[in-house]
Amino acid sequence: MDDRPDNELLTAIANQEMPALSELYRRHQRRVYHFVLSKLNDPFTANDLLNDTMLEVWRSAGRFQGRARVTTWLLSIAHHKVLDLWRQQGRRQSTELDETMIDESPGADVEAVTLAVRDKERLAQCMARLSTEHREILHLVFFEELNYEEIGQIIGIPEGTVKSRVHHAKKLLKQHLTNLDRGAA
Repeated sequence: MDDRPDNELLTAIANQEMPALSELYRRHQRRVYHFVLSKLNDPFTANDLLNDTMLEVWRSAGRFQGRARVTTWLLSIAHHKVLDLWRQQGRRQSTELDETMIDESPGADVEAVTLAVRDKERLAQCMARLSTEHREILHLVFFEELNYEEIGQIIGIPEGTVKSRVHHAKKLLKQHLTNLDRGAA
C-alpha cells in the first residue's frame, strides 16, 4: 500500500508509474463508481465508466494543476464520461418506475426486516423518483460530502445553481418521503 498523498500519486502516474495508478484506483474506485451509478442506475455501465475515468486519469495526470482536490477532479472526469455516454446515445436514458411491479426478490416477504433496511429502501425508492440532476446533487452533498463550490466544479455550474438544485432536490425528496409514509406513493 502506497501512503503518498493523492496529488503525489498523480505526479507518479504522469511519470507512467502503474503502481501509483493502482493505488489511486484502490482509494477512489467505490466513490467514483457510486457517483456514476447514481446518475445511470446501471451497474454494468457504471463499472465501464469507472474504468474509462481511470484510463483518462492515466492519460491526463500530468495536466492536473492542483486547483481542486483530487477527488473533485476525478468526479469531474466521471461526470464528463457520463455526459459523453449520453451524447453517444443521442438521448438521456431514464428508467420509469413501474408501480405495478411485484418485488420477487428473496426475502421480500420476510416480516422481520430491520428499521435501517426499511429506511434505506424508502430512501432509495424516493431517490429513484428524482430527476438525474437532483439525484446527482444529493449524492454529491450527502454521500461525497462535497461543498457547493466543489460540486459546481464537478458539474460545471455556478455555485448559486448548486444551492438552488440542492434546495429543490431536498424539497422534492421530503415530499416523496412524506407521500410514501402516507401510502400515496
